[in-house]
Amino acid sequence: MNRLHFLLPVLQTVHLVALVFLPTAVGAAQEPPRASSPPRYSVRWASDPADTNKIWVEAAGLSAAAVQELQQSDRKPSEWQQLLAIYAGQGDLMADIGLPPMLGAYRVASNLVRFDPQFPLEPGVSYRAVFHPDRLPGDRGQGGDPIMAAFKRPSRQSIPTTVVSHVYPSADVLPENLLKFYIHFSAPMSRGHIYEHLHLRDESWKEVEIPFLEIDEELWNPTMTRLTLFIDPGRIKRGVQPLEEVGPALQEGKRYTLVIDQAWQDGAGSRLKEPFEKTFKVGPPDRDPPDPRRWQIQPPKPESPAPLAITFSEPMDRALAERVIRVITDTGAPVEGKAGLEDQERRWNFVPSAPWKRGSYQILIEATIEDLAGNNIGKPFEVDLFENVQRRMTNSTVRLPFEIH
Repeated sequence: MNRLHFLLPVLQTVHLVALVFLPTAVGAAQEPPRASSPPRYSVRWASDPADTNKIWVEAAGLSAAAVQELQQSDRKPSEWQQLLAIYAGQGDLMADIGLPPMLGAYRVASNLVRFDPQFPLEPGVSYRAVFHPDRLPGDRGQGGDPIMAAFKRPSRQSIPTTVVSHVYPSADVLPENLLKFYIHFSAPMSRGHIYEHLHLRDESWKEVEIPFLEIDEELWNPTMTRLTLFIDPGRIKRGVQPLEEVGPALQEGKRYTLVIDQAWQDGAGSRLKEPFEKTFKVGPPDRDPPDPRRWQIQPPKPESPAPLAITFSEPMDRALAERVIRVITDTGAPVEGKAGLEDQERRWNFVPSAPWKRGSYQILIEATIEDLAGNNIGKPFEVDLFENVQRRMTNSTVRLPFEIH
């Protein structure tokens, strides 16, 4: 009995095989029509041969009905992710389970749906694509189980060369309500998980709790060499909940150190050559808007290429000051040249492309210029943008005239 029980599945299999391969006799009854085979889906990772950094995912095998319905539908990102989701793993299975899908763009072409990641894939990181055929419109009930495809860009082994070249503000004393840092690198950096490598530590080397405004859209310049790092405004503005409950990120009279980890990877997948630290002391908060009338202008001599200089009454935001201050002639023509800041962002220099001519000139300053606390001309940072505030200065630009004679 035990032997029959063991052989029964084998005999059944042999019987089925015989049915499949048995020739049909002439005149014999025809086989009933077979059911159509289920769709064959596949998932693959692909790259552009001309640009190996451009990698995408394709889920193929869609029916014409499914393609047509997907093309005509206006799906939200969350709905696309239910069909095809891509995840970046961190090496910890339990932690990876709770990770949200990656952001990117979806499109349908021919018999497939394609996903293009919003950001380049990082070397050494494992990724997985999960396709759910049973959630396809028009193919419901035929899709079957989810299909997964894994991918990992190889790590690039090289000697680290990238360093933190500058951090601004460069002053040793910063206001308690400092708004932001600019971090400059000597080479393009990688995007994603940046806040894991940024720390603010107090005098006892204790880490300040969540001092930075952590946002998904990291604030990089186009070349990925400068990061704008904001202090959480909720830890700056008076009367708001984070400041009342947790306290300010920076406290007057204390010393802090901005720490940048060496493990941060550059665009080539190599970590930084060395860690970076900037130690500074915190002064009183600055809640007074910048006043250009208090700035000192040092005009150059005529027929010389010497720089025009402005000494501010306080350090200014470096990136904005380089961009929103211009020089024009008395006829309104722009004076070509190159601007820069020095003396810990207290002094603005403008070197003309050609020697100065005698005459009248004007310095144009856009009202959006900021000091280190984010105060604009005529408007403190703490003013709520949604309130109807009467600005002290209504013009979008301020003009400072000067003569070269």
